[in-house]
Amino acid sequence: MTFLKRVSEYVGDAVNAAKYIGQGMGVVFDHMGRRPVAVQYPFEKLIPSERFRGRIHFEFDKCIACEICVRVCPIDLPVVDWAFNPELKKKELYSYSIDFGVCIFCANCVEFCPTNCLSVTEDYELAAYDRHDLNYHQAAMGRLPSKVTEDPMVTPLREFAYLPKGVIDPHELPAGSQRAGRRPEEILAEMRAAKAAKEKEAKPAAAE
Repeated sequence: MTFLKRVSEYVGDAVNAAKYIGQGMGVVFDHMGRRPVAVQYPFEKLIPSERFRGRIHFEFDKCIACEICVRVCPIDLPVVDWAFNPELKKKELYSYSIDFGVCIFCANCVEFCPTNCLSVTEDYELAAYDRHDLNYHQAAMGRLPSKVTEDPMVTPLREFAYLPKGVIDPHELPAGSQRAGRRPEEILAEMRAAKAAKEKEAKPAAAE
């Protein structure tokens, strides 16, 4: 009985191994017919999505030092240095800084800023050799980022998630191509049409 049990276990393991190998080779053969999707960075860059949360832009003249950004930040990250001006009877901002080495880019500070002095940008290239270089003060945060589409040295590519269904390679894609899936307004129009059809069918039944 022990011998038969060992043989059955061995055969089961062999069958499972063959099944897993078949699944893995299926994935390999499926990708062999596809074109490469590698982006030749830094000569090619993907265009960030509309709601991409990159480096935060700061406008010094608009800030009123209310420190709402500090209170809504999950980690109390923004450092606001200010002093009360008795002549003007209001706060006077001296410096403002955010350490992007610690920032989680939740954009709560941007969302709750009453004067809109904070905004998110498409800038995601924040690599540095020293983590202290990621602590940006108001001058560094006030620098406007360069867009991928406006850089003559870079070929901009549309984001892979926005490619039409079945298209993998974004190179030479016609401008204005429909992305995969349906847009929210298309889904809403379909729901309204289905609701109107149900109401139209229910009216004759109610009349009878």
